[in-house]
Amino acid sequence: MSAPPQLRRAEKLMPEERTLETLGKGFCGRLATIGPDGYPYCVPLLYVVMDGDIYLHNTSAKGHLRTNVDHDSRVCFEMDEPSAVFPYGRFECDTSVAYKSVIAFGKVRVVEDRAIKQRFFEALMEKYGKREGDRPVGFFPRIDSVTLYALKVERMTGKETPLPEVSQQRPALDRTKSPDAQPPT
Repeated sequence: MSAPPQLRRAEKLMPEERTLETLGKGFCGRLATIGPDGYPYCVPLLYVVMDGDIYLHNTSAKGHLRTNVDHDSRVCFEMDEPSAVFPYGRFECDTSVAYKSVIAFGKVRVVEDRAIKQRFFEALMEKYGKREGDRPVGFFPRIDSVTLYALKVERMTGKETPLPEVSQQRPALDRTKSPDAQPPT
């Protein structure tokens, strides 16, 4: 794999521990693959982090995702957690958003091991499910009609822009990016 590009906004970099915490708590991620025709394909998926890998699932029907994974195992995974939009300067375009995001690069493989699939679905239900009265727990009758993917992370970065305190937002503080600009009259 080539060397990662230089991170342009290094001040936004999250420490590894916070990156892993953000990834573990995230709701939905997007998996990007490369197709046989050279075109990228990106699909939103629920996921679980287990044993240091990112696990995702989809139908066992051989569609766009599976075709691409069979063609090239290199993937990129992204998840983000947007927060509030806030003004930082006197012009309308001097607006930003508080967020956290994680991007992971690596190789994905199809997991056939039924015990791992069972663990994945138990973890998935722990993360997303709601325990209700008389519904059976740990029973997944469609486990064999699902393809489970495991992404072995080779490199990962987390970035964030925290929501500034009110005293650090406009109008209390003006951090306009173009201080000499004059609005149209």
